[in-house]
Amino acid sequence: MAGAAAGALTVSVSAHAQETATPVHATVQAPADVGLSTQTLKDVTRTLASDEFEGRAPGTVGEEKSIAYIAQRFAAAGLEPGADGSWYQDVPMVELTPDPSMTLEIAGGDAPLTLEYKRDMAVYTHRPVAHIDIADSDVVFVGYGINAPELGWNDYEGLDVRGKTVLVMVNDPDWDEETLSGPFGGKALTYYGRWPYKFEEAARQGAAAAFVIHDDQRAAYGWNVVVSSNTGTQLIVDDASESAPEANAIGWISHDAARRVLAANGQDLDALETAAGKKGFRSVPLGLRLTTRIDNTMRRIKSHNVVGVLPGAKRPGEYVMLTAHWDHLGHCEPVDGDDICNGAFDNASGTAGLVALAEAYGKAGPADRTAVFIATTGEESWLAGSEYYARHPIYPLSRTAGGVNLDGLSIYGAARDVTITGVGRHEMEADVARLARQQGQSVEAESMPENGNYFRSDHFSFAKRGVPMAYFANGQDLVEGGKARGEAAARDYIARHYHAPSDAYDPDWDWSGAIQELTLTYRLTRELADSSAWPNWTPTSEFRAIRDASADER
Repeated sequence: MAGAAAGALTVSVSAHAQETATPVHATVQAPADVGLSTQTLKDVTRTLASDEFEGRAPGTVGEEKSIAYIAQRFAAAGLEPGADGSWYQDVPMVELTPDPSMTLEIAGGDAPLTLEYKRDMAVYTHRPVAHIDIADSDVVFVGYGINAPELGWNDYEGLDVRGKTVLVMVNDPDWDEETLSGPFGGKALTYYGRWPYKFEEAARQGAAAAFVIHDDQRAAYGWNVVVSSNTGTQLIVDDASESAPEANAIGWISHDAARRVLAANGQDLDALETAAGKKGFRSVPLGLRLTTRIDNTMRRIKSHNVVGVLPGAKRPGEYVMLTAHWDHLGHCEPVDGDDICNGAFDNASGTAGLVALAEAYGKAGPADRTAVFIATTGEESWLAGSEYYARHPIYPLSRTAGGVNLDGLSIYGAARDVTITGVGRHEMEADVARLARQQGQSVEAESMPENGNYFRSDHFSFAKRGVPMAYFANGQDLVEGGKARGEAAARDYIARHYHAPSDAYDPDWDWSGAIQELTLTYRLTRELADSSAWPNWTPTSEFRAIRDASADER
């Protein structure tokens, strides 16, 4: 699970989920036998999470062992190599380690200002270059930095920011609503509220630099999370053949530092934030100039996505996608002498689920459409592997009907409920709910929609390019121990095991919940693979227009 600036984690047991109108079933049904092997889940998870694989960091011996093992299991399951005759899609990556002595210099106000790395700002680049120079760039406050024509909202209207620096607010305008109603989904975070969107839109507008103004409430996490996730070495896709989807320099400025910057030319941050939340807001040139330089130490590596296919029997040129990331953190901060982050739950278990699904598909034989299984690299590094595939798809995204992403399977036993992350976005959600009910499971609302968890794992790389991707997991109401045990398990994982050496394989894990999740995944994807349906996004989704446009390419 990617942890970059995450306020809360999506884990297989979701704490504090709220019930929807779906009635609670009194009895959980035994999942239908679709050929899923519990032994496969145990074997693959134990193997990938062993110390021998050294935490599965991209570009290491741990990667070499991981991808060879996954390819072997795909082949044994009956899949064919899916990357132009190979099991592997090369993913060029680069490590960028910025010089921490960098500063942001602000001129043009009452007095010059210097913002310091980590204390006041976290600045970096996602361009694979050794140096970035921003010199005397005019600074503009652009509110939430949103251009949403379907909502009649454009913070850049009438503004030319080419070569300039934009300051944007985190989240979206109706973030403080108590309900899910509002032009931007109320308290539910939309993609427009996520910082990657803001960097991408700033680049589309021609900005040289874009900085998000951090706020604890709007971001749902503290400045310490910004610093831990956005300073030091960054591992990114090395894709110089394509224009970077972000401005040259990007990053965060603390709320206090932003207040000082705006005050340098007589502007009040609180007043501007209030104004920016109202439709018709016009961005404000600040009369300030920003200068900074990023000096990176670079190391290029080559990582790999593992791709296997089961060709379709009737429409092999149409595709259904199943994904899970194989990578983890490698060697990490030692705890009691252990410096290997094995990533058993995150995401050896999800990769094991992908292998088990491949086996089930192999036993059932080809569906009408081609099933594509992708074990991605670099999810822990800005979704690097899925992002590279989405930029360079082996199978056209316009002809990909939809898919499911696996990021951590339930290891706590069967549950009475299923949680759909990002509910209200695409048409496959109705099928997830129908199939869950057939298993005797209720469907519950996402516990913290304001955290935008739908945008934080590999499915999002495809979703933002129009491919509907389902993301769901068992909820908190465990058959053994109920909600109290489910909540406690989620809290314990986040507090003690997330991205820590203690996320290790346990032979006592109960895989019955994982079988529930995977049965639902199999039935959902197999139905889609045997159908002629092309699921779409809801009419209000930010990805609907992209999907509609791709229909002409089928």
